[in-house]
Amino acid sequence: HSSSMGAVSPAEFIPLAEASGLIVPVGAWVLHSALRQLRAWLDTGLQPLTLAVNLSGVQFNQPELPAQVAQWLHASGVPPDCLELELTEAVALKNPQQAVAQMQALSRLGVRLAIDDFGTGYSSLSRLKRLAIDKLKIDQSFVQDLVTDPDDQAIATAIIQLARSLGLRTIAEGVETAEQLAWLHHRGCDAIQGYHLSRPLPAAEFEAFVRAHRGLQV
Repeated sequence: HSSSMGAVSPAEFIPLAEASGLIVPVGAWVLHSALRQLRAWLDTGLQPLTLAVNLSGVQFNQPELPAQVAQWLHASGVPPDCLELELTEAVALKNPQQAVAQMQALSRLGVRLAIDDFGTGYSSLSRLKRLAIDKLKIDQSFVQDLVTDPDDQAIATAIIQLARSLGLRTIAEGVETAEQLAWLHHRGCDAIQGYHLSRPLPAAEFEAFVRAHRGLQV
């Protein structure tokens, strides 16, 4: 948020931060802050939950990332399986050998790994199966017209079935209606995120939301 420009979209901010190199310290601050917040929620008795944090391509390619994550997990006392790191399909498959090694190192820490925006890049199934991932995220571009568009239905169904055959979970992004939720649930999608559940919330309001919806998978 800028005092002169107001709220700045991530679509504007992140490319500039990546180009300038600032994304590395910013990303480190975000991840460290997220773990501190998760620790605070756990200390108040909030049920264990998984907190997902996006990794930029620049941040993911830092050799020291696994050691940093291990250090922050230890310092915060957060169970590793409560942290999920998300990276886009394009980043994960850009340099397959490096990505496999980095993701295996992160997986050995016990954190969960997810591929964001799945289906929007140039997927390589032979490379995908080598990645130490736990979840595929169905991109919101396939969810928006899911109820009426046969092509989107076919793509979403294929992703869900692919994930299931590989022993992975699926989560659909951008779910805004009960009809989309019902369709995804019927096809076996494991979880959803989107405005149908809630808009983005500050930490205190999110805690109240979780306490009010115990047992609801989000």
